[in-house]
Amino acid sequence: MTDKVVTFVGAGPGNPKLITLLGKEKLEEADLVIYAGSLVNPVVVDYCKGEKVDSYGLTLEDISKRIADALEEGKKVVRLHSGDPSLYGNVVEQMGELKKYGVTVERVPGVSSVFATAAALNTQLTLNGVSDTLIITRPAGKTLEEDKLKELSRHNATMAVFLGTQKIEEIMEKVEYSDDTPVAVVFHASWPDQKIIYGTVSDIAQKVKDEGIIRSAMILIGGVVDPIDYRRSHLYGVAQEPL
Repeated sequence: MTDKVVTFVGAGPGNPKLITLLGKEKLEEADLVIYAGSLVNPVVVDYCKGEKVDSYGLTLEDISKRIADALEEGKKVVRLHSGDPSLYGNVVEQMGELKKYGVTVERVPGVSSVFATAAALNTQLTLNGVSDTLIITRPAGKTLEEDKLKELSRHNATMAVFLGTQKIEEIMEKVEYSDDTPVAVVFHASWPDQKIIYGTVSDIAQKVKDEGIIRSAMILIGGVVDPIDYRRSHLYGVAQEPL
């Protein structure tokens, strides 16, 4: 069995304290960390005292060879992703390429920006009487020919849209929520410069445009954004009438 193992670590949404204890430990032990550019807070990257490489502009093949070469030299290597690498992290592609070098991958999950967004909004992603379902999706782009935003929105569930800020006008035109459905856009959730923009399907695109936000933001659509008419959870029992 190969002993060439690289650790994929989820850096969390931005706040350097929102990385897991295990993730921080792996970074501190690493001789080399290859991180996902500006998507990762530099403070998190600096938990590693060894060599640090920004993967922006590197190809999949470049990254894989760099990892394999370092492991061959006996170094401990971390591939650092933003949020949690299981969401739009291309980990399966990387694992496939690394397999060619006899390298296996161990994973350390991270806190996703979708959860940091819910925390920033002080709400739930699922809420009794409002939405029992969370849809995580993204708009069509360079790596996705056709999205399912229109079809998915018909479920009237909570929808979290990654990688969509630049196309927010197009997204709001596609979705079939009512025009007055609450929407929030959270820029840099959990970062020091976090910004929240509230609106509705009908007006959020213009509000985001006015704020000049074009990237690094989560779009959250649905009644959970402004939770008013919800039902008490059975988890805590039924309220008793006073005697």
